[in-house]
This record gives sequence, C-alpha cells and structure tokens, in this order.
Amino acid sequence: MSESTPITPNPNQSEAIDSVVNHPSDPALETASSSAKTRQLLGMKGAAPGETSIWKIRLQLMKPITWIPLIWGVVCGAASSGNYAWTLENVLKAAACMLLSGPLLAGYTQTLNDYYDREIDAINEPYRPIPSGAISERQVITQIIGLFLSGIALAFVLDVWAGHDFPNVTALAVFGSFIAYIYSAPPLKLKKNGWLGNYALGASYIALPWWAGHALFGELNWKIVVLTLFYSLAGLGIAIVNDFKSVEGDRQLGLQSLPVMFGITTAAWICVVMIDLFQGLVAAYLVSIHENLYAAILVLLIIPQITLQDMYFLRDPVANDVKYQASAQPFLVLGMLVTGLALGHAGV
Repeated sequence: MSESTPITPNPNQSEAIDSVVNHPSDPALETASSSAKTRQLLGMKGAAPGETSIWKIRLQLMKPITWIPLIWGVVCGAASSGNYAWTLENVLKAAACMLLSGPLLAGYTQTLNDYYDREIDAINEPYRPIPSGAISERQVITQIIGLFLSGIALAFVLDVWAGHDFPNVTALAVFGSFIAYIYSAPPLKLKKNGWLGNYALGASYIALPWWAGHALFGELNWKIVVLTLFYSLAGLGIAIVNDFKSVEGDRQLGLQSLPVMFGITTAAWICVVMIDLFQGLVAAYLVSIHENLYAAILVLLIIPQITLQDMYFLRDPVANDVKYQASAQPFLVLGMLVTGLALGHAGV
C-alpha cells in the first residue's frame, strides 16, 4: 500500500519524442523513448506520456514498481514464522500471498490514491492517467472496486487453504484496505499530515505484508506485531523520501508533508535519522535475544545506507531521491530478511 515517488516529466520530452518520430533510425533516441515508456508503465520517474492502451493505462494506475516491497514483506513474514519449508504447496501459498499483497491490494491502494490525488497530480504530474484524461473516473472507480473485492476473495481462499479457525489473512486484508482508504480519502486523509501519513505508508511497506506472510505459515503473535510496527518507523523515513519532489503541489493544496513543515534540509535529516536509528535499535533487540550473528549482519547492512545518504541524499534530496532509493534500499530490504530469519530462528 505504498505510494510511489512522484514522476517528474522531462522538460524536453516532447522534443525527444518528435526526434524519434522524425529520425527513427537513431538507436539512442529509440532506446530513450522505449525507456521512458517503460518507466511510465511501472510508475517511475522520467516517464513518457501518451499511452493509449486501456490495459496499460490501468497498469500505470497500479504502479507495479511499488509492489516489490510488499512482495518482499511476505517473504520476511514467512521467514519469521520459523515454519516455512520448501515444498510445492508452500511455494504456491507464498506466491498467492505475494499476489494478494502486491498486484491486488497495493494496486488497489495506488489506484485509490491516484483517484483522490487527481487535483494534486494536475500540478505535479499532469500526464498521469486521470488528470490527462487517458481514463475516465468511472473506469477508475470500477478498477478500485474490482481490485479490492479480488484481494478480499483471495485472502479468504488463503485462510481456508491454511486451515485457519479465524480468517487472519482476510482480517489483515480488510484492515490494510481500510488504512489505504483513510490514507488517501477525505475526511481523514492521513497523508495531509507528514507524520501520520508517512507512518501509515511505512507500516504498509513493512508490517502489513510481514503479518500476512507470518500468519499464513505460523501463529501471528503480539511480539511480531510490536516489533514490525517498531521497524516501520524506519519505513517512515523511507516514505519521507517520496515527498521531496512534490513540495510545491503539497504546499498549494495544504498537505503538511515533512519537507513542507520543516523545509528540505531538516526533513532530509529527519528522514535519514529515522531510517538508521530504528534499524539500529532492531539490531540491538536481536542482540538481546542472543541472535548476535544476525544482529552483526544487520549492522553491516546499515553502514552502506549511511554512506549513500551522505553521498547522495543529504547533499541534494530533491535531485538525488531516486538515485538514493535505488542504491540504498536493497540494503534495507536485505536487513528486513535478516531480521525475519533471526526471529524465526529464535522462535519469537
């Protein structure tokens, strides 16, 4: 249920596309055009507008690039359960849970967010499918409902498949969908507040899919719930990274993102402190339960994140947000898996 980094159009994009049309034999221009279209399809920065296929437009609304952390969260939850075994049935269960967390419910969340963000997108990203008129609002609403109902149905199937007396996965799917709604929709619209909105986003990256994976293969308990909610404070820092490109639109529409509230420099420092501090505290917890090797690996994965923060993010968070995420986030998500394995090994 995550929100993607705002896509900033290339100011010379129309000229580049015209050049491709007028000089189709230029391999470099053809490659650039193809790359821009791929970025648009995935929901990434540096995109090209003008898609006409309704199915590709629907996929754009679902922002596939944002599915990855939630799919990974399911893996971490399966690891922390301590009960995952490499059987065909378990692989199929995990794959179905990844489909639930990623394409269906993250896709629902992203489409819902685009629907309620159509005014701010008209300022920050006017070529997004809704403000550009590439898809009607009625079609968008149909997509939101379809993804939500499909997700809840699949969650119920997973509960039956796992033999749950109480439909844990279904309850989590409903709860996550509700959080997604109040994050994007008035009157609550949590994203209006930088702290509440980014924590909701961080928990969506880390805690919710983790709970689903753990519940599918083990018994979800309060220790796992509390620890992953604590870990989600590092995810809050990651969520702040997404706010730097949309400062102007947020300010105009009264959204109190942290860069709007504190300014670019202070918000950047808040961001990196949250990311590093709470990962470090999770490492300390692993030491407390005598999982010293896993704790050491987690610390070693934090070090390159700090280095990349200094190299890219703190120097210019607006220009380097995507570069920083691409280079640093793999270390964070590997740290999540290390933590999941440690918890499974310790039987938490």
